[in-house]
Amino acid sequence: MKTAEFDYFLPPERIAQTPIEPRDAARLLVVDRAAGALAHRHFRDLGDYLEPGDLLVLNESRVIPARIQARKVPSGGRVEILLLTRHDPQTWEALVGGRRALPGTRLRLEGAPQEVLEAEVVAVAPSGGRLIRFSRPVDDLLDQVGEVPLPPYIHTPLYDRDRYQTVYARVSGSVAAPTAGLHFTPALMQSLHARGIRFAQVTLHIGLDTFRPVTEERVEEHIIHREWCSLDSATAEAIAATRLQGRRVVAIGTTAVRVLETAAARALEEGAPAPVVPYSGWTDLFIYPGFRFHAVDTLVTNFHLPRSSLLMLVSAFAGRDLILRAYREAVEQGYRFYSFGDAMLIL
Repeated sequence: MKTAEFDYFLPPERIAQTPIEPRDAARLLVVDRAAGALAHRHFRDLGDYLEPGDLLVLNESRVIPARIQARKVPSGGRVEILLLTRHDPQTWEALVGGRRALPGTRLRLEGAPQEVLEAEVVAVAPSGGRLIRFSRPVDDLLDQVGEVPLPPYIHTPLYDRDRYQTVYARVSGSVAAPTAGLHFTPALMQSLHARGIRFAQVTLHIGLDTFRPVTEERVEEHIIHREWCSLDSATAEAIAATRLQGRRVVAIGTTAVRVLETAAARALEEGAPAPVVPYSGWTDLFIYPGFRFHAVDTLVTNFHLPRSSLLMLVSAFAGRDLILRAYREAVEQGYRFYSFGDAMLIL
């Protein structure tokens, strides 16, 4: 399967630079897989397509202020650190911008309150990033020394960092938001709950692979960056009950899909009678056309970059031709794309 088959043209002005207000005023392109039909609604209309007993699965990961400014010691050269994954309380895998950040390079963080906070590059990671060991754990200082790392295609400053968080974000660890969830408001969630629609939570801490296009010529040759995820026993039980009742499991975002299908693969491996089993650990599940879904019935997602693993996942769920047709219509109808853009509901 060629990566070029997942390309499409997007005028630059279709890339949303700011979030829409209110959150649920975003447009919603409804894709009916069985009929091959498209409908144009708004996100606040989501409940019109759900039934009592349907289960919405949310990724409750919270974006951390992962972009940190630092200077080399002793030269004073400026360096930008982008934290990716915590390995232990003081060691992180990170991208380090600047010249020749080789092992042994010492860095002094800017903006640290009332103390000198340093870090050392201790190794080159297999991904090409760096392993950095801080002089002490930095989790409690990130709100003071760090900035929220917006995607590279967003050039307008974000003055309210909470707008790059879902309203239900709870577990810190992502360097990018699970953007399909950005459209929910507390009022919308209360309205859905009043209709008998239920919610469950998973966690997947999103890394930079979200923004990277697949560069290999053939899709199958791509290796996706692993991410930490968790699905607990309460969510596993809620999914099992939903299926027994003949209702749908609705994944809110591609990250929720990856957690659910990782847990479903574990259930199959263990011969478990349930659709999914509790799981906590790393996932490198790469979903592209030909994948068989076991846990997800319906998907809410944003519009994704050309040649990205996320576009391939959505194409696996709904079919490449239908998705690319939906994308073409979204472009023609003036939809807003990517992180702060509009949404798609795939039935």
